[in-house]
Amino acid sequence: MDKRKRGFRGSIPLLIVEIVVLILSIGMMYVVIVMTREVNHKNIDRELLHINEELLRREPTKVEPADDEVKQEKKGCRNIALFGVDARDGELGKGTRSDTIMIASIDQDTQEIKLVSVFRDTYLNLGNDSYNKCNTAYAQGGPEQAINMLNRNLDLELTDYATVGFSGLIDAVDALGGIEMEITDSEISHLNNYQLCMAEELKVDYTPVTQTGRQLLNGMQATAYCRIRYTKGDDFRRAERQRAVLSAMMEKARSASLLELTNLVNAVLPQVETSLDSNEILSVLGSVAGYRVTASDGFPFEGARAGANVGSKGSCVIPIDLEENVRQLHQVLYPAESYTPSREVQRINDEIKEQTQEFLQ
Repeated sequence: MDKRKRGFRGSIPLLIVEIVVLILSIGMMYVVIVMTREVNHKNIDRELLHINEELLRREPTKVEPADDEVKQEKKGCRNIALFGVDARDGELGKGTRSDTIMIASIDQDTQEIKLVSVFRDTYLNLGNDSYNKCNTAYAQGGPEQAINMLNRNLDLELTDYATVGFSGLIDAVDALGGIEMEITDSEISHLNNYQLCMAEELKVDYTPVTQTGRQLLNGMQATAYCRIRYTKGDDFRRAERQRAVLSAMMEKARSASLLELTNLVNAVLPQVETSLDSNEILSVLGSVAGYRVTASDGFPFEGARAGANVGSKGSCVIPIDLEENVRQLHQVLYPAESYTPSREVQRINDEIKEQTQEFLQ
């Protein structure tokens, strides 16, 4: 099978994969079985998903291995779209914007997981030839349109996804007994403001963070920390905070008890919606024991993006050259291949330039 057949998902679904990897590695398969019974499965019409026919006809261009490398049969990659949505009422479908958009690539040959965030304010084709911030796609048409948005702009062939609301992160961190994070003076007021907003929406109490430095954060505090975007670095720094929280949760999970791990899985999975059924989840999880996250980056890439106010659409992240960004993306995901963006990406690139040129001057 062509390695580019990658149809096989704000940060939280990756956590689920990593936590289950830990569980499998210590022989707790029964937790996985319990977990799959709790998954909120949703069928999506794959006939409505955009798969570029040009890509299907291509043979990947391989980079020739060094003389001392041994050629062997490749299993390829399995990709999934990950969405974290700002849902207050438990609704994970259309009507809510995706705060987190990620692509998780599982390489079954090298046993690596690569994670690329697509910044939510990136100015892209929404999958229907209208242009706006890319997180609008999920709000307009749910996961199907969001997948189409990723496939059309990034030359991907995604067909599956997983989505979680922010309350899932709150419960996950609390199930672990909290995580340690370093809080700076510039972050503390924003962290507490986000806590206040979430507490009012969820009708719960919260505990303000009162000091800077390294300290134990509970679920509400850690989730508020993930949402900060008003310090130096804006949304790019926000994505870094999300990865830092995931790393802290991973470290905490390594020493967690069986009960804590079980509570963690039970807390998160009922709040996940996915196109994968139980058998598919078990198949994926059963193949990733011992895998590790080896790459984490953001799209558009540093040096190939710019910020601009695009009229009524507000402050956006502009891919200065979408073709070059797509080349870099494929280099991150599939370094053994050289890649030329499709005519569809070239067309979208020209349209983005035409629509944003006046705002970048």
